[in-house]
Amino acid sequence: MTQRSARQKKDGPRAAEVVDRRLGLDRRSASSETPTNLERRRGPGRRLSDHLRSAEEGSLTEEQFLFVMAIDAFKRVNGKTFPSWTDVLEVIRKLGYRKTMPSQLNLGGRAADWTERADAPLAPSPQDTPDADGHAEAA
Repeated sequence: MTQRSARQKKDGPRAAEVVDRRLGLDRRSASSETPTNLERRRGPGRRLSDHLRSAEEGSLTEEQFLFVMAIDAFKRVNGKTFPSWTDVLEVIRKLGYRKTMPSQLNLGGRAADWTERADAPLAPSPQDTPDADGHAEAA
């Protein structure tokens, strides 16, 4: 029995997923996922926008600063070091943000897109929750 087949028996099906980098195969190019519009990796010839570059260099826009201050205040008031995603969404909505535009992200059908009125309440009522088509009932 060769050393490779002995290792495959020992490691199980996971061993077949291992890519030997010495072969020159690039695991990133083998990905079959569709782009989500969230990719931050830059390739040759792609530069950061001024907005992202300034944030990475430590100078925040007014919008970014307001968000950071709101999250910091939430953490202090509620005694939470690490707010949950639900907490973050609550802070965002309390800042006045509402989902009034269709999403620019490609989530591959894993989540339904929806919109709401600009004057929607902080916590949507049951009749305001989106249906299967992504439309909320008008009140």
